[in-house]
Amino acid sequence: MNQFYGEIIALSTAFCWTITAVAFEFAGKRIGSLTMNLLRLLMAFFMYAVYSVIVYGTVFPAGFAGDSWMWLILSGLVGFVIGDLLLFQAYVDIGARVSLVIMSLWPAMTAFLAWVFLGERMKAFDLLGLFLVTSGIVLVILSGNRANRKQGSLKKAIPVTGILLALGGAFGQAGGMVLSKVGMGDHDPFAASYIRVIAGVIGFSAIFFITGRWKKLFASLKDGKAVGATTIGAVMGPFLGVSLSLMAIQYTSTGVASSIMAINPVLIIPLSVAFFKEKVSWGEVAGALIAVAGVVMFFIQS
Repeated sequence: MNQFYGEIIALSTAFCWTITAVAFEFAGKRIGSLTMNLLRLLMAFFMYAVYSVIVYGTVFPAGFAGDSWMWLILSGLVGFVIGDLLLFQAYVDIGARVSLVIMSLWPAMTAFLAWVFLGERMKAFDLLGLFLVTSGIVLVILSGNRANRKQGSLKKAIPVTGILLALGGAFGQAGGMVLSKVGMGDHDPFAASYIRVIAGVIGFSAIFFITGRWKKLFASLKDGKAVGATTIGAVMGPFLGVSLSLMAIQYTSTGVASSIMAINPVLIIPLSVAFFKEKVSWGEVAGALIAVAGVVMFFIQS
């Protein structure tokens, strides 16, 4: 089982991110996605600070060389800030459904970037798994959410700018993952994630200063339910989830790890049924089975 250590950690990451998605969706609807994003990173920052003091006896990450700091900071800016901002704008321009379909390409982008810059090559079964996971996720997204289906088909005109924004969001996620692997090396994934979060806090803080949104952030603290949901999301996302994602790419290829971590739309189906009483279509079931079959491929040695 040790040979699949990275894959198992990646699957654990996907579960963490599924809980995060539900928590952040709830909080974002109450206080706004941009406010929620900075709040979650600030919470994660304090969690990492406590972790660093307990484990290393210092508030800030130690033991990283200057070039590692550079790559990890760049990773945080590309993944947490630029990627998220582009994706959120894509939601506005072309809607969440189409944006998420395009975002499902990020594992393939990650595998490509890892091949070009890290020299990582995926096995035949891994490539098949990547294809099945991506296809399953797309089918789940297209088959789900009856409200979205009523808005019309994908055949209607979609603004090119919106498509480019969503592609930018996917590229930001992929680029952030590859940059993280370059900067992290053999270091503690939690410490490496801490540096990424610091970069994210700085990036979003700059945006809040430019746009004058600090009042909204302070006002959001009065919403106990939103703060509670954001706290849960911060623990499972920027703290545990992101750290586990970096740990996963230490033990397996970046392409395989990112493919497994991307199955959130599949894992969220049981939660939607259990907690939100949503009905599941046969297309979603089929897509989920295809994606699961893709994950199984990663556990088969060619």
